[in-house]
Parts: sequence; structure tokens; C-alpha cells
Amino acid sequence: MFDDNNYDRQGRSCPVDVGTKYDVKIEDQGKDGDGIARIDGFVVFIPGAEVGQEITVRINATRPKFAFGEIVDDEEEE
Repeated sequence: MFDDNNYDRQGRSCPVDVGTKYDVKIEDQGKDGDGIARIDGFVVFIPGAEVGQEITVRINATRPKFAFGEIVDDEEEE
């Protein structure tokens, strides 16, 4: 897991922060149907996203090798 400074036990930095929004393009689809985007090469799973979509996501949780995000509604952006 990452500590408060966003570093894992091996000292690697996680390039995403929980609660932060990112503009991403869905590049692939996971085996459970989640969209997959990459931020600085770091994998982010986004439920309900489809390959080819360009969307804004908010990071919900991070793990040592990936993160989970959610699609941000257009109304939230304003």
C-alpha cells in the first residue's frame, strides 16, 4: 500500500492521488469489463467506461500497481 506521501513499501511513487480528477482516454478493457486508462504508465480501472472514450475520472483508491477511478459527470465539471 501507499503511505501518506504516495510511496509504496519499495519507495516507488504512485503518479495519481485519491480524489484528484484526470482527463484520460480508455485504451483497453479489463476482464471484468472495466475500462482501462493509463496515467504516466500507471493503470487505472474505470467501471462503465468503454474503449476509445475520452473522459474525466476521479481516483477513488490506489494499490501498489493500479488504481480505481470513477467517471466524473459533466455537471460536476462546471
